[in-house]
Amino acid sequence: MAQRSGGSGPNKSDSPPVLKRSKTIIAGGGPSRPTTTQHFAAAATALPQRHWPPSASTDLRVVTTHNDDPPANRDWFYPSFMVPQTTKRVAHKLASSDSRPRPPHRVAAPSPKKPDVESKKVKLVPNRSSTESTQSKPCRVSWMRKLKFLLAFACILILGLYTVHLHGRVAKLEAENASLHKFCSNRDSHSYESTEDTMQSEENDKNSILDYGNAENRSVALYSVVITLVMPFLLCKYLDYLPHITNFSKRRKKNKEEVPLKKRIAYTVDVCFSVYPYAKLLALLFATMFLIGFGGLALYAVNNNSFAEALWLSWTFVADSGNHADTEGIGPRIVSVSISSGGMLIFAMMLGLVSDAISEKVDSLRKGKSEVIEKNHILILGWSDKLGSLLKQLAIANKSIGGGVVVVLAERDKEEMEMDISKLEFDFMGTSVICRSGSPLILADLKKVSVSKARAIIVLASNENADQSDARALRVVLSLTGVKEGLRGHVVVELSDLDNEPLVKLVGGELIETVVAHDVIGRLMIQCALQPGLAQIWEDILGFENAEFYIKRWPQLDGLRFEDVLISFPDAVPCGVKVASEHGKIILNPDYNYVIGEGDEILVIAEDDDTYSPGSLPEVRRGSCPKMVDPPKYPEKILFCGWRRDIDDMIMVLEAFLPPESELWMFNEVPEKDREQKLTDGGLDIAGLVNLKLVHREGNAVIKRHLENLPLETFDSILILADESLEDSVVQSDSRSLATLLLIRDIQSKRLPNKDTKSTSWRFPGFSHSTWIREMQQASHKSIIISEILDSRTRNLVSVSRISDYVLSNELVSMALAMVAEDKQINRVLEELFAEQGNEMCIKPAEFYLFDQEEACFYEIMIRARQRYEIVIGYRLANTECAIINPPEKSKPRKWSHDDVFVVIASED
Repeated sequence: MAQRSGGSGPNKSDSPPVLKRSKTIIAGGGPSRPTTTQHFAAAATALPQRHWPPSASTDLRVVTTHNDDPPANRDWFYPSFMVPQTTKRVAHKLASSDSRPRPPHRVAAPSPKKPDVESKKVKLVPNRSSTESTQSKPCRVSWMRKLKFLLAFACILILGLYTVHLHGRVAKLEAENASLHKFCSNRDSHSYESTEDTMQSEENDKNSILDYGNAENRSVALYSVVITLVMPFLLCKYLDYLPHITNFSKRRKKNKEEVPLKKRIAYTVDVCFSVYPYAKLLALLFATMFLIGFGGLALYAVNNNSFAEALWLSWTFVADSGNHADTEGIGPRIVSVSISSGGMLIFAMMLGLVSDAISEKVDSLRKGKSEVIEKNHILILGWSDKLGSLLKQLAIANKSIGGGVVVVLAERDKEEMEMDISKLEFDFMGTSVICRSGSPLILADLKKVSVSKARAIIVLASNENADQSDARALRVVLSLTGVKEGLRGHVVVELSDLDNEPLVKLVGGELIETVVAHDVIGRLMIQCALQPGLAQIWEDILGFENAEFYIKRWPQLDGLRFEDVLISFPDAVPCGVKVASEHGKIILNPDYNYVIGEGDEILVIAEDDDTYSPGSLPEVRRGSCPKMVDPPKYPEKILFCGWRRDIDDMIMVLEAFLPPESELWMFNEVPEKDREQKLTDGGLDIAGLVNLKLVHREGNAVIKRHLENLPLETFDSILILADESLEDSVVQSDSRSLATLLLIRDIQSKRLPNKDTKSTSWRFPGFSHSTWIREMQQASHKSIIISEILDSRTRNLVSVSRISDYVLSNELVSMALAMVAEDKQINRVLEELFAEQGNEMCIKPAEFYLFDQEEACFYEIMIRARQRYEIVIGYRLANTECAIINPPEKSKPRKWSHDDVFVVIASED
C-alpha cells in the first residue's frame, strides 16, 4: 500500500503521496472495504515523514454517519491538517494509548468486531479553538511587541541615566584621588616655601572638580530636556496601551466597551474648562511657568551661565521675542528661538483669553445678565401690551421726586425690550427704566434684579389665555415667596379670571394685592353704560396725570368732624377716612358727624402727594338742596355683543343695578343650548334672576344681515365685548369691536327718526360736516354704545369719529396697577367703588343741589351734598366735554345751570 500511494513520478521522495480511494468493509458480508482504522492508517502512511506526528494545532476528531445517508456523501476524506472540513461533528476524540510515532510503511490491522446493522464513516475535523487562537494571535502579538518596545525603551533610558550618574561619580572620585595622591607625594619633596604653590594647585584642582561637576549638571540638564521633549510624543502615541498593560499585569480580561485613555483625558480637560471659569487662566499660567522653567533648563544645558541667569534669560525671551537676536552659538540660538516662539504663542493665547473675557462681559451687559444694584425701586415681572402705559403712569407718579427707577425682568432679549420702550412717545421725566433678560420663575434671576430691595413688585399677565396666564402668575408668586432674604415691598398681581384670585391670595398672604383685569373692565363697562361719560372720569382719577387718591396723616385735624374736614383742603377733596381703631379700615363717604380720632388718616383726591395740605376753615354759606328725592328708575333694555369668560359676573352686577322688568339680550356665536350650561358653571343662578330677563340670539356681530335682525334702535345701552375666542389677539379683537360699532351705528342712523339735533350741537362743537358722521352722532346721542378696546392705538380711531363712549381696557388696568403699586391701600378703595354694593362713582344733575342760574361756590355744593350722604368731587359744565375733578378755587362763587352735572361718590345702601 505504501508503494501504491507513493505516486508514479521518478523521484518518490520529493513528491507527496497521492491518497487512494478505499472501500468500506461491511461486517457480516459484502465486498471487502477497509475500516475506519485503515483509513486513518492510510492517511498517516501517505504523509511525508516530516508531517508525522501531527502538530499540536491539529485536532483529529471522529465524525460518524449512518449507512442510510445519501449516496452522494463521500466515503473518503482528507486529513484535517490538509483541508478544513465542514461536516457534522460530535464530541468523540480518537484516543491512542501509544504516543510514539508510527512507521509510514506499517498499517495497523483492524481488530475483529461483531457484526453491526449500521456501518460508520470516520472523518477528521480541525479544532475550532485552535483556529480562534490562530486568528487572535496577530492582534495579541502586535500590542505585545509595542509593549516590549516601551519596556525596552524605558530600560535603556533608565540605564543611560544611571550610567551617566555612575560615570560622574567615578570621575569625581578619580579627581579627588589624583589630588590627594599629588598632595601626599609632594609633601616631603617640597619645602615650606612651596606651600603657597601647593595651595594654589589645590584650588585649581577644586575648580577643575567644580567645572567637571558643572559639566555633569549641564549634561543631566540636556538629557532631561531631551527626555522631556520625547516623552509627550511617546505618551501621545502609546497612551492607549496603558490599560492593556494594567489588565495584563493584573491578569484581567479586556473590557470591549472600555473608553480609550486619550478620550477620557480629553473629556476631563473639557469638563474642567467648562465647569471652572478660571481653568483657562490657570492653564495659561501653568504653560507660561513651564515654558520659563523648561527654557531656563535648556539654556543652562547649552550655555555657561548659572541656572538663575538661564531662568532670567528664558523669561526675557518669553516676554520679548526680540531679545534672542544677540545670542551666539548654534545651540543657544536654537533654544532661544524655540523659547521666543513659545512666548509668542502664549501671549497670543493670553490676548485671546482677554478678548474673550471682554467680549463675554460686553455680551452679558448687552443681553441683560448683569446684576442690578438698586433699592426702593419698582420691579415689573413679565411683558405685555400694558407695559407702555404702565411705565408712563409710573413716570408721572415719580415726577415730583425727580424720577425713580423701574426695573423690567422678562423672558425677552434686552435689546428688543429697550428698542420697544424707546418707541414710546412720551418723556419719562427723570425715571430710569432698566431692562434685564431672565425668567421670574428662577430665583437667581430674581436676585439679579434685587427683588428683596424693591418697594413694589408688579406681576403682569402674559399674552396667553386666562387660565395659562393666571397659572403662570401663581408660579411667579410661589417663586417670590421662596426668596430667602424676604420681600421689602408688596406684590401687585394682575389676574385674568376672578375665580383664581382666592388661590393667589392664599399662596402669597398679606403681601399680595390682586387686580383682576377682566372683572375691573366688566364692572366699568356696566357703570359707563348706565352713566354716560363715566369712562373719562375714571381715566382722570385712575391716572396720575390729573387727580388721584392719596392717604396721609394730619395731626392738626384730630377732633374735627368730617364735615369740617371736607372744606379744610383748598387743593384736595377729602372722601374717606382710614380708621386706626379698626386696624386701618378705610371708610368711604363716612357720616358727616364722624370725628377724626388719633392716628386716623385722611383719604383725599389731589393732584400729587405734595400739592395739598389742610388750611383754615373758610366761612361757607350753608343752604338746603332744592330736590332731595331721586327720580324712580325705569326698566332698561341692554344688548351684549360677544361672549366674555366672566360674563356671568357682569350679569350679576346688572342684576344689582337695574330695576325689575329689565331685559338683557345676548348676541354671540355661542350656541344657545350651551349658554345656560356655561353660565351655570360660572356660578350664575339663572332661575334666581329677579330684575333681569335673558333673551338669547345667535349670530355673528360683524355680519350686517345678522345685526339687522336685531331691534338695535330699541336698546338703551349696547356693550360690544372683546370676544373670548380672540382674547389672545389684541389687534383682531379691536378690529372686530370697531367693525361691530360701525355696523350698529349705521343701522341705527337709518332706523331712528331724524329729530331735534340741538342736543348734539354742544356735545360735538366744531366737528366734521360729513352727513354720514352727523347721522351716526345723532344715533350716538340717542343710544349708548360702550366698546371694549384693548389697544391704545384703536382709541384714536374711536375718538376721532366720536360715535361711541369707550373703555380703554389696557389703559385703565395699567392705571390701576400703577396706583396700587404706589400705595397698596388704594386697592381697597377701588374694590369698593367697583363693587355692586356700597359706594360708587356717579354722575348727578345739578338740579339736585342748586337752582338754575344760582351763584354758589364749590364748598357750598359740597356741604349741600352731605345732606344727601354724598361727596362731590368734581363737575362738568354744559358747554364742555371734560369733567373737572378736584377743581381749583373752591371758595370762588360762580353761576351754575341745570344742564351742568356733578361727579359724586354716593352710597346705594
